[in-house]
Amino acid sequence: MLESYLVRGLKAGLVAGVALGIFVAVLANPMIAAAEGLAGDHGGHHASDGSGGHHAGEGGHGHGGHESASGVLGVVSAPLISVAGGVFWGLLLGVVTFGLAFYFLEPAIPGTGAIKSAIAAAGGFVTVSGAPWLVLPPQPPGVEQALSTDARLWLYAGMMLAGLSACLLAGYAYTRLRDRGRGHALAGAAVPFCLLVGLAFVLPANPTTQSLPAAFVAAFRAQVLFGQAIVWTLLAGTHAWLSAEGDGTTTTGAVGSVPSDPRPSSD
Repeated sequence: MLESYLVRGLKAGLVAGVALGIFVAVLANPMIAAAEGLAGDHGGHHASDGSGGHHAGEGGHGHGGHESASGVLGVVSAPLISVAGGVFWGLLLGVVTFGLAFYFLEPAIPGTGAIKSAIAAAGGFVTVSGAPWLVLPPQPPGVEQALSTDARLWLYAGMMLAGLSACLLAGYAYTRLRDRGRGHALAGAAVPFCLLVGLAFVLPANPTTQSLPAAFVAAFRAQVLFGQAIVWTLLAGTHAWLSAEGDGTTTTGAVGSVPSDPRPSSD
């Protein structure tokens, strides 16, 4: 039983991971390079007139052939690294969210079929990205943050735990209150997320210092959000399709089909 869930999670993660890798290679990497360029332009003359500028010039004149070869390898390898990283991240999310977590939590997830997959994906997004971004939004290169790296890591991990707790409490509240009507159930499910937002306001702030245009920072964050939305949408859609295929083969009695889940479903 668990094996079939892990296989579906792996397949869904592979689809989402390939899409994420292509997205990073084609769109995200150029924006990161642009942010680094803008940060360098506004970072003062000491960076360009010091070691960076001189070493770049010396390398261009003294080792032209070597630099050209390295440049070609960089152009070729960067997209491959991006795709490989995206595939790894997609597989990890697929196995953890739609393999392990979905196996244990499926009976408590409201809805049926694709609705369950969509809710699981929404919960995964809130846990991995949404909740931490309330206090630590994505920052492009060139932005100096007041909190240390260790503090940000602990804060990010804490918000991930808070986001997971909010999702679990929301599901529990919805299940307990659904007999009183959908309105009561949805209101009860919204309370943990309201508390999550309130928690973000009382946690330590992380002031930033940046030389980048505000519009560029907003565009960078929107791109990161769009990339994560692609990942979780593909994870949910692929997982729902694979689950439906498994249910279909079970009803026809095909050899090697995925057996239907004998656990009770909660609408």
